[in-house]
Order: sequence, then structure tokens, then C-alpha cells
Amino acid sequence: MIIKKLTLKNFRNYEDLSICFDSKLNSLCGQNAQGKTNLIEAIYFACLGKSFRSSKEKQIIKWGKDYSKISLIATNEIREKKVEVVLQTSQKKAVKMDGLPIRRIGDVLGEIPIVFFSPDELKLVKESPEERRRFINIDLSQTNKKYFYLLSRYEKVLDNRNKLLKTSKDLETLKETIEIWDKSLANIGFKIIKDRENFIKKIEPFAQKAHEYISGGEKLRLVYKKPDVDSEEEYLKKLSKLVEKDFKLGYTSFGPHRDDIDIFLNEEEVKSFGSQGQQRTVALSLKLAELEFIKEQKGEYPILILDDVFSELDKNRRTRLMKFTSRCQTFVTTTDQSLCEGKIIKIKEGKTETIS
Repeated sequence: MIIKKLTLKNFRNYEDLSICFDSKLNSLCGQNAQGKTNLIEAIYFACLGKSFRSSKEKQIIKWGKDYSKISLIATNEIREKKVEVVLQTSQKKAVKMDGLPIRRIGDVLGEIPIVFFSPDELKLVKESPEERRRFINIDLSQTNKKYFYLLSRYEKVLDNRNKLLKTSKDLETLKETIEIWDKSLANIGFKIIKDRENFIKKIEPFAQKAHEYISGGEKLRLVYKKPDVDSEEEYLKKLSKLVEKDFKLGYTSFGPHRDDIDIFLNEEEVKSFGSQGQQRTVALSLKLAELEFIKEQKGEYPILILDDVFSELDKNRRTRLMKFTSRCQTFVTTTDQSLCEGKIIKIKEGKTETIS
């Protein structure tokens, strides 16, 4: 998939922008706080239906304006996709795909697949399991809409079970009413576990290959720390066994909302023993593995966005990275014009100038 054109109206510091892109490499160059990240945020928003920076979407609207609009045109060998997103100060977000209103954000996911990496993605390796579950969920949601809706259902059932755990007066009353939620949670949760387990098995060899290439030979290994059940029936029994504990805690202590990925480099856990450089390269390798996973699942490469990555890599790793990414349309932001290749777009105060 290739993004051909992006049009912005009152988006962050862009008042009025219309820009076309190269089908391979696009280098967005400029000093800090000029609009580089704002531009790729708009691309991300159009492709995934949300921002990677802010949950308060109305903050995206340019100061003093009452609306913001993103229009994006993408194409592949057989079709063209047009996405429009309108944010207004007084109304809910409105999204259209090929001119038709989209009522569920899940219907946008995967139509224009995308992979995003920035220095903040180091959280994927260093921080809580929630970051690694987010990594899994974005990939699976872009390649399998059923998974996205399954995950949405799981979160609703989990929320209802947790509310029951918190509000029940005693354990006996809880046991009389919790079974209906346990059955739903076991049914949906076990499917999510199997989908995630299959995802890790498929993405691991891609991540290993990417990391070995970029690092110059280090060995990467992924281990899915899944809930310890092998069937829906076992899952249900586990919930029943833990109901007293969950009642005391006030929340559900077992399920895919508690799983994780252990990441090893040369058989040492990266989170605890890896250097900053190793952790960064591992996070980048996982992101590059997404390219191959999505290509395998959808038959085409996604768009790749690399936000301020060059400053964190030495020359050899930068060179290897750019060779690796040459297979798909790539957007790179940098403050150093000497590192720019492909179509170079200079950005200053929300204005763009193509200089090569």
C-alpha cells in the first residue's frame, strides 16, 4: 500500500496543506517543533483512527479554529482508498472511508496498514506488559478484524466481572451471579490467547532475522507468557478456583489481560540485562518484523513510519536499517538534512518545501 496524497486543514500547526509523496522513501526534515511529528501523526490518525500522542483528540484542532480535517489517499495495484477524518470542537469525531461514514473504528483498521516507530517505542522492551500487549493488539487488529471485535467484547465482559467483584456484599452472593461472566470470559479469553500465541510464533522468525541483520549477529528470542490453560474448560475452572482471591482483590487476576512477552538477546533477558542500545535495536527489530507479518497476512507491505530514529543509531545500523526498509513506502523524520535520502521534504512552522 502506498500513500499518494495527504491534505490537512487546521491540524495542529498546519492551517492548510496538500502534499504528495514518493512511493519509496520520504525524508521529513526540519528543526524541532516545526511540524514533522504532526505530519506523521496525521497519517497515523487516518490509518488507525486515533492519535499515537494524545487521547484528547480535540487538542489536535489548530488553536482558535473550530474544526480539523485529514484527507488521505492511498493505493495499491488493484484499488484506491480515501479516508477522511473530521474533528470538531462541538461534535464527535466523524470518519469516512471512500465517502461512506464509518461508525466503528474497527472498520478502519487494516484498510491502510501501518507500522510506526519512535524513540518512545522503547517502552515496548523496557516498561510494563501493557506495552507489549498493545504491540500484539495493534498488529492483530490490522490483520484480523475478528480479533479486534473479540478484544472489544473481552474488555466489556472483564469490566462487568470486575464491577461485580467490587460491589458484591459477600462471597456466596458473588458465586451465585458470577458464573455467567466467567463462561463468557473463558470463551472469549481462550480465543484471544490462541490468537496471540500464534502471532508470537509467526513474528519471532521475522524479528530474529531483522535483529540479526541490524545488530550484526546478535540472537533474539521471544517467549509468550500466556495464561496456563490449554482449553476453554480449563480456563473456566481456573476462574472458579480463583473467585475467592479475586473477590478479596476486587479485580480479575487471571486472563490474557495479564499476559506478557519475555524477550531474550543471546539468552539474556533484554529488559533487565540489555544495554540502552540493545534495547533500542530490539524494539526496532520487533517493529520491522511487523512489516513481514502484515505482508504475510495481507499480501502487501504496510506503510512504515520512523520518527526521529536516526539520532539513536550509529552509521552502520542506519545503513542496514534503510536497506531493510527499501521494500515498502517509508517516512523518516530527522533534524539532520545530511542524513536525508529519497524525496526530501523540508518542514518549517507548518509549511513544507520539497527540495529533492
